[in-house]
Amino acid sequence: MNTKIDHINVPDGAQLIALSVAEARALGGHALRNSGYTPEQIGIIVDHLIDADLCGYRGSGLAKILAILENPKSGNAHGEVTIVNETPSSAMLDGANMVGYVPVFQAAQIGIEKARRQGLALVGVHNAFFSGRNAYYLEHIAKADLVGIHTCSTQPRVAPLGGKAPALGTNPIAIGMPSSRGPVIFDIGTAAMRFGETAIRMALGEQMPEGVAIDAGGNPTRDPKAALLGGLLPFGGHRGFVLSFAIQALGLLCGATRPRGQVQDYGFLFLVIDPNIMLPVEQLKRELSELVDKIKATPRANGVDEIRVPSERAFRERERRLRENKIEIGHEVHRRLSAV
Repeated sequence: MNTKIDHINVPDGAQLIALSVAEARALGGHALRNSGYTPEQIGIIVDHLIDADLCGYRGSGLAKILAILENPKSGNAHGEVTIVNETPSSAMLDGANMVGYVPVFQAAQIGIEKARRQGLALVGVHNAFFSGRNAYYLEHIAKADLVGIHTCSTQPRVAPLGGKAPALGTNPIAIGMPSSRGPVIFDIGTAAMRFGETAIRMALGEQMPEGVAIDAGGNPTRDPKAALLGGLLPFGGHRGFVLSFAIQALGLLCGATRPRGQVQDYGFLFLVIDPNIMLPVEQLKRELSELVDKIKATPRANGVDEIRVPSERAFRERERRLRENKIEIGHEVHRRLSAV
């Protein structure tokens, strides 16, 4: 299969461009080739981004490379990820100013190893930015027959309830568990819209939904450019606000203040649990599958064809796109990635 970037077929005037998985991987590698990351690190980043595109999250897919390269932190030198504090069941990592895909993936692997040995593991990362989809890391943990909880505090993007300016990150939380039907992953951001999706909408000239953002004056807006100058809103009113605040606080446990002395900064936390310290893992997997089956068998409201559980849609989408060997990205995103 030809994977050279200049041989990808780009239809004139098309809003979306279809790439094979190999072509998408080549495009990502091409765009990151001068980013200062090693080939192995670029592979970790691109694999994560392609998985997001396969699962149907375009704002977290290859388009995210544009945000990575344009982030001011990408202009600063980065070193090697180091462990600055460690016990048999815990570790704190300095992400060396890397994009988070690399050190956070390393933290997840450390969490898996420690949980297998100790039954529980707590691993944190600071001095990194942009870690992508939490579900990606939780799926690795669940496939290892472990339970994972992952939180991520970020720099201010979201206005607190009643506020006119950002004070909280988009602050996602995810939980992953193994079942006999495969990983079951819950992954949400506490903002009403992903920050990356906002940037992609601006690049594509698309409006935002109502009620998810404010402009620099604190007024409601659907203009993504105005939202990037203003801020996003928390989902669900006060419920999303207090959950976001709790996740921001947990970031401090990861050493979020260490790089710049700021309490509103990136902090990535994993709690990894071996189910066997509570009950046999096969029992948990069987019972979780039964829970999923009972939820899906609930009588459905009029017009509802199926009740889906968290992660089900994304996994189906990935299976379909892998069968078709097709990833779709925006024409403008493709043009900019090719021109890097």
